[in-house]
Amino acid sequence: MEKILLKNIDNPNSESIDAYVSQGGYGTLKKVLGGIKQADITDTVKQSGLRGRGGAGFPTGLKWSFVPKDVPGPRYLCCNADEGEPGTFKDRVIIENDPHLLLEGIAISCYALSVETAYIYIRGEFVLGAERLAVAISEAEARGFLGSNILGSGFNLKIHVHRGAGSYICGEETALLESLEGKRGLPRLKPPFPASVGLYGRPTVINNVETLANIPAIVARGAEWFASIGTKGNTGTKLFAISGHVEKPGVYELPLGVSLRELLYEHAGGIRGGRKLKAVMPGGSSTPVITPEHLDVALDFDSLEAVGSMLGSGAVIVMDETTCMVEVALKLTRFYRHESCGQCTPCREGLGWIEQLLQGLESGTASSGDIELLLDIASSISGNTLCPMGDAAVIPVESTIARFRDEYELHAKQGGCPFARSRARAAQEAP
Repeated sequence: MEKILLKNIDNPNSESIDAYVSQGGYGTLKKVLGGIKQADITDTVKQSGLRGRGGAGFPTGLKWSFVPKDVPGPRYLCCNADEGEPGTFKDRVIIENDPHLLLEGIAISCYALSVETAYIYIRGEFVLGAERLAVAISEAEARGFLGSNILGSGFNLKIHVHRGAGSYICGEETALLESLEGKRGLPRLKPPFPASVGLYGRPTVINNVETLANIPAIVARGAEWFASIGTKGNTGTKLFAISGHVEKPGVYELPLGVSLRELLYEHAGGIRGGRKLKAVMPGGSSTPVITPEHLDVALDFDSLEAVGSMLGSGAVIVMDETTCMVEVALKLTRFYRHESCGQCTPCREGLGWIEQLLQGLESGTASSGDIELLLDIASSISGNTLCPMGDAAVIPVESTIARFRDEYELHAKQGGCPFARSRARAAQEAP
């Protein structure tokens, strides 16, 4: 399979502008500025079927079209490089190894949207990525690919790198905007939506790193070419970040619609140590778990939704037969409780309560009635918060109970975690 996003990453000094230009880099930007109409770029992106790669899967061209064309004054593009979803590490591969691909994608998108100022909001922990982006921007400006009067076209673009403080909630687009403005990263009430009232109250487009990195190839090779990859309604390739109990964890670029079985056993080398597969979170920690019966499901937005899960960011978290699903729910709930911004009472108070109940199941102080209580609290959080974090935070609990309720019942019946006891016995018996 031809690589679109990862085609350069194994080249020597792939992060440098010389390496990028030697592979045809910035050629599409030259072509665009040489005479392609702005509206035609948006139409091409629409026709390509590109859907956002940050998690929601919203059609990118349609999102661009929401930006009002008759509003005078500045408008902005924000690249969401926060990548805070547990299990997700695909965007940093592009940022660290091929930053100019992202910059070219941003530049073409900004030209299409009449944007002259763009921001890359990058997770604070991505120190190397932020450094490489800063160097890449300087290189591109020195060559005339960014800055004033780019390539003599009259188009101006300044790209800024903004490092966040490592807050998960700032991956939510309005919280990201608040943080960019120098305020606490708290999600805004919507509407209005960022397309009309975004950064500094101006029209703003927010796209994920992987989404923007697709733009140069789409514009260069055409919508029909991109749409021929993947499946109907799920076009192009996808970066799958696979982690957990597999022999070869990593980032794999494959067409949307590839089966979970192929990804796990042909690319990731199968389940580590020859053990049996137990569960998979196919799109990060906020996507419902699926089980071995779903091995032949197509990894795309629509097929995973049909079996009760989501593609999300494409972060495939694999768990083998030794995994305690109650412990999984506990650890993820602890993460989400810590990362809650605290604006909404259901999320702020409910996640702490859920964490206590799960800890009780693990330690042996809970009863079977607590399982229903967990579901009741989760339903009170979901759909009752300002942003989607409340919905995301309860998914590990709701989905593991739905698929592995017998395991929860066993914890309550036996007074603690049977997996922990098994591990303790194995440790004692080890020579």
